[in-house]
Amino acid sequence: MTDKKTYDPYDSIKKYSELWEKQINDFIFLLTNNSNFVKMANLGTEGHSRYFEKLRKNQESVAGLLNFPTKNDVANVANLTIQAEEKMGALEEQIWDLKDSMKSQSKEIETVVDVSKEIIKLTKQLKTELLKTKKELADTKDLHAELQEMKFELIKLNDLKDEFEILKSLIKNEKETEQALVGTTQSK
Repeated sequence: MTDKKTYDPYDSIKKYSELWEKQINDFIFLLTNNSNFVKMANLGTEGHSRYFEKLRKNQESVAGLLNFPTKNDVANVANLTIQAEEKMGALEEQIWDLKDSMKSQSKEIETVVDVSKEIIKLTKQLKTELLKTKKELADTKDLHAELQEMKFELIKLNDLKDEFEILKSLIKNEKETEQALVGTTQSK
């Protein structure tokens, strides 16, 4: 029982298809190996291409009249769309770069503003210090004038002291001369 083979339909189909393929390949080889067939095929291809070219031109004319897009129009639109998308991508990158540079510039401006605030604060402090210094200078000038007056008064007082010393010594000399006179008059 095991010696009997079972029927496989796929195996039969495979054998028939291989047989048909070999016969068709042989037939095609015989046809293409013939120069008359090649000449006729060439003429047929040329005629066919001329017919397709006329058909394409007529289709473009009719499409132009009816305002329908042709295959070339669709291809051009697709190319333009791709180019527009590329340009938009480039513009988007430039916009991001501009945003980044604006952020960095705004940070720089903020630092400049902060530095300017510090400079203004220091300028105000310097102004108040200058006013204090001017006031102190005026006070110093007043003190200097008063010291000059005091010096002048001291010079006058020293002159007066010297005059008193001179007067004192004169008075003392007069007393001594008087005593000497009184002493001489008494001794006589």
